[in-house]
Amino acid sequence: MPLAEKVAFKTVLQKGNRVQVPKLVRWQFKMEPEQVLKVGVHLMDSWLARQYFYAKMRRDGRLLIPKLTLALLQKDENSLVGYVLEVTLEPA
Repeated sequence: MPLAEKVAFKTVLQKGNRVQVPKLVRWQFKMEPEQVLKVGVHLMDSWLARQYFYAKMRRDGRLLIPKLTLALLQKDENSLVGYVLEVTLEPA
């Protein structure tokens, strides 16, 4: 049974433009790696709008954020690695 409802969580952006979906969220919603998800990301403590994209979760529970999406989230920093993001996952 794949994800059927909207879920939100906060996480840290890892190197390689990846975010980790918490294990409890994956277990609670029985998330499957082959399901296409609508992902929304928002930089905490920022007034910039939430950016959406479609992605599949990898087997290790990570999502890859496209470079264009990260470029739209950046204000004037060189890298957002280590920043806190609010992530929402919805079924596509």
